[in-house]
Amino acid sequence: MTILHFYLNNEIQFKTSRSGGKGGQNVNKVSTKVELSFDVKNSLLLNDAQKHTIGLFLKNRINKEGILQIIVQSTRSQLQNKELAIVKFYDLIQKCFVLKKRRVATKPKKSAKEKRLKGKKIHSERKALRRKEF
Repeated sequence: MTILHFYLNNEIQFKTSRSGGKGGQNVNKVSTKVELSFDVKNSLLLNDAQKHTIGLFLKNRINKEGILQIIVQSTRSQLQNKELAIVKFYDLIQKCFVLKKRRVATKPKKSAKEKRLKGKKIHSERKALRRKEF
């Protein structure tokens, strides 16, 4: 675990509640649903550029107050759901800062141009043979 993870863990809040789905009577008694909250706007660890990047990339997951919320209720165990939420959180944050590879524009090769033009010529000749001459 890096130092970044340690400081981010200090800024993460968890909230648990009852989840639906499988579990029988256990669902009615145990709070297994985990909500992870991270205040992006007021984070002391992130600078303004990083906050802006996260805000752009995760705009659908951040509410008006600037809080990133991740909800996990896929397992029957609160601990496993908490671990899944943390993993999901770090994956999202990491994906925000991965630079996309720029596309390099290429020109079509000479052989590709010739092949396309040859196909067009064959097609036009085929249509010309169908025409009736008066």
